[in-house]
Amino acid sequence: MKAFFSRLGQMLFVLFGISVLVFVVFFATPGSDPSARIAGRGASPEIVQRVRHDYGFDRSLPVRYLTMMDHLFVSRDLTSYVNHGQNVVTEVFDAAPVTLSLVLWAAVFWIGGALFFGMVGAVWQGGRLDRLVSVLALIGLSIPVFWLGEMVNLVSQSRFHDSFLFRWVPPLGYVPLGTSVTGWARSLILPALTLSVAFIGLYSRVLRTDLLTAMQDESLRTARAKGVGPWRLWFCHALRLSGLSALSLFGLDFAQLLGGGALLTEVVFALPGVGHLTYQGLSTLDLPLIMATVLYAAFFVVMANALIDGLYRLLDPRIGGGSHGE
Repeated sequence: MKAFFSRLGQMLFVLFGISVLVFVVFFATPGSDPSARIAGRGASPEIVQRVRHDYGFDRSLPVRYLTMMDHLFVSRDLTSYVNHGQNVVTEVFDAAPVTLSLVLWAAVFWIGGALFFGMVGAVWQGGRLDRLVSVLALIGLSIPVFWLGEMVNLVSQSRFHDSFLFRWVPPLGYVPLGTSVTGWARSLILPALTLSVAFIGLYSRVLRTDLLTAMQDESLRTARAKGVGPWRLWFCHALRLSGLSALSLFGLDFAQLLGGGALLTEVVFALPGVGHLTYQGLSTLDLPLIMATVLYAAFFVVMANALIDGLYRLLDPRIGGGSHGE
């Protein structure tokens, strides 16, 4: 129980620190007063002053920070500085299912691809297949996701859209799951594949290395001596032993993508997710929208850290025992 409250306190402190940092960057730096932007181009000094007073920008920084946090977390009626009257909390909650759908599809692709290529590279270590997988992984890691997305759109939406390969591809955008399950899946397959390419490259290399390390473990040597077949050794024993580091990576990557890390993919494929909202907020310097999306992202990353720590303690008793000893 003590460890739980300690972890909870750390999470709240991190979220508090991030919110203060974002607020200070946009409000306490010189020339950051948004009154002129809200008043509009060519507004008179009197109108700018009235806007500054109406929005509370003439108050002290601590009061303005507490007021914004109150509107964001308590009353949840924080409105955009650009789209007047638009509730940013509602916007984030409306965008979250889009991002969740995209990231879930991408996770299926990158886990499946990483397992396949990582296993191939480990089983045929040093061979032609291993070298081919290494080259493909390097290419996947090197391709910028926005460029890959534009190329996918060029091929599937323009050049070859009428061919039998891409006739099924819908126009750019998102189809809600409640509207059409088929349309929902079709609208996300290519964006998710695009997003997963770099992760397949990274995870396949990590998994290959971990599998080869696991094969040197004493328990696997014992299993091999008892006559366990090679495929069972790789799939049942080595894969289980090499799962901890992959689990840690997956948890953090999944959380940061869910928090808006898929920004470029969402923008390129016109998906109205949290990343797209973040992009809009940064483009217009809309602090309420930026604050809402950044804290949304920070929440998932902090939660992922806590969950991964808990899973580590469950899967590896040595970690739990070490912490109790301290």
